[in-house]
Amino acid sequence: QEQLVESGGGLVQAGGSLRLSCAASGRTFNSYAMAWFRQAPGKEREFVADISWSGGTTYYSDSVQGRFTISRDNAKNTVYLQMNSLKPEDSAVYYCGADPHPYGDRNPSVISWGQGTQVTVSS
Repeated sequence: QEQLVESGGGLVQAGGSLRLSCAASGRTFNSYAMAWFRQAPGKEREFVADISWSGGTTYYSDSVQGRFTISRDNAKNTVYLQMNSLKPEDSAVYYCGADPHPYGDRNPSVISWGQGTQVTVSS
């Protein structure tokens, strides 16, 4: 089972950018789809983006489509989330997750989660 460690969160002004990273330690990363979710205080965890095992297929929630980009480097066992044009409503703890279904999905079945990284967008 993959162990996942997120990094790259922080405080940014509205309109700014951040890039999150999720490093995986395990032997199945290259065969898994990977996902990003987020959870704001008092809200449920919500889907943000997903990428297939090869990186050839990506999915995004409507709220981030066109602003966020998910990518992966299988040689480095790392998945990224580039976040541009950030809004205060993007503030949340962001989690990466491993989905053993390799082709990705808008509703991924995550079996392993990272510890999360905080993103705060000030207005």
